[in-house]
Amino acid sequence: MTEEMATMPMTMADLDEVMEVEQASFPSPWSRQAFVRELTDNLYAHYITARAGGRVIGYAGMWLVMGEAHVTNIAVRPEYRGRGYGERLLRRLMELALAGEANRMTLEVRKGNLAAQQLYAKLDFTPQGLRKRYYTDTNEDAIIMWNDDIAATMGMKDAGTGAGRRS
Repeated sequence: MTEEMATMPMTMADLDEVMEVEQASFPSPWSRQAFVRELTDNLYAHYITARAGGRVIGYAGMWLVMGEAHVTNIAVRPEYRGRGYGERLLRRLMELALAGEANRMTLEVRKGNLAAQQLYAKLDFTPQGLRKRYYTDTNEDAIIMWNDDIAATMGMKDAGTGAGRRS
């Protein structure tokens, strides 16, 4: 059963718990200072946390630049995975992107991360390219995925027009 989850903007006070999620989620985690810079110096950055049971169980971030959203990271504590929290975080980013007047969203995903690819496909992201050896920790390739019509994915326009699919 999925616990009630609330999303809110990430703050400096969240960083201890965010770092726990980050370190449990990635082979080469971001440093605390990287998150500090995103929260304090990057005017394009938007980060949110997901809370359940009184603690941070996940987070997600993106940059909004020139009408496009670029997902920088999304992570959920291992013990909370497979319960829909990642999808809810990504949907919240999509809502924020639309509020910021961005209707397209892109991200990179490890070629071997099939669970994430399935989530992104469920939300109308399609593979559009490959970044060879993008992940320097393992030299793994990244698949570049795009959703070209966030509003259609979120049910805010007629999805019968082929929206959400890039030709």
